[in-house]
Amino acid sequence: MLDIRRLRLLRDLARLGTIAAVAQAHTYTPSAVSQQLTALQREAGVPLLEKSGRGVALTPAGVALAEHTEAVLAALEAASASLAAARTGLSGMVQIGAFPTAVHTLLPTALVTLGRDHPGLDLMVTELDPAAAPEALRERRLDVALLHDYDLAPAEPDPTLDSTPLLDETVFLAVPGADDATAPSDPVGGYRDADWIVASPGTLCHTVAMRACRSAGFTPRIRHHVDDFTAVLTLVAADQGVALVPQLGAGRLPGGVRLLPLAARRRTRIAYRRGSGGHPAVVACVRAIRAAAEDHVRKSPVRFREK
Repeated sequence: MLDIRRLRLLRDLARLGTIAAVAQAHTYTPSAVSQQLTALQREAGVPLLEKSGRGVALTPAGVALAEHTEAVLAALEAASASLAAARTGLSGMVQIGAFPTAVHTLLPTALVTLGRDHPGLDLMVTELDPAAAPEALRERRLDVALLHDYDLAPAEPDPTLDSTPLLDETVFLAVPGADDATAPSDPVGGYRDADWIVASPGTLCHTVAMRACRSAGFTPRIRHHVDDFTAVLTLVAADQGVALVPQLGAGRLPGGVRLLPLAARRRTRIAYRRGSGGHPAVVACVRAIRAAAEDHVRKSPVRFREK
């Protein structure tokens, strides 16, 4: 019988590439990961790993077993969902992850709804960058997460997760000035000589800003690194630079800032582990978050394209 915990380690080795990366993801030591993979190899009865330089690589049998592991884990999630559906009422902890603008705008309403309709649920929200959410879902530190990507920086499909679309947002260039000022035909290129406010290096928002500017033929002169969109807009109002801001981040617009719509889009979706979409708690979260998004869209001063 193959141990499911060891199969997860093999799956993650196939995904991450090194034992050190697997150890870091699971907060194990590299030695402990190696020992568990060696035990899995004994259970399988065939070589799963082979030396590759200073590290290891999966053999063809190891690759095949790692691919089967995805289906096994999804089947276990589906089985757990079926058992939960057979119980009366919802209870237990549900861990929800979201990026900051969603925490500010969508989750408060969703949490009120979930608390009212399912008082037995123990809800916990974690604010994190969307890039970190898939790993947190795989490691079961989250049950549901709001993810986003941009058409300027599309995300690769993740075989370990399922998701449902939520919002399709316009991306704006926020600039100082009056609403009646003439906007350039190419908003990003028209501000090539301006100071720019961008997110911290390594974040998705930083990548998007850099790609938008490079697509317009220039490298931005960065004056400030700021991640919170409320703070970004305050700096724009103070004539400290221009910045890219998605619709969810533009709800509280200070005076002296105008928004120039771009062709770029930000796409938000609700994600959960593959196979867990039928779990009653996941279903309840998706329903509440969707209702909160619909309510936000109705009240928003700027038009959304809702999925």
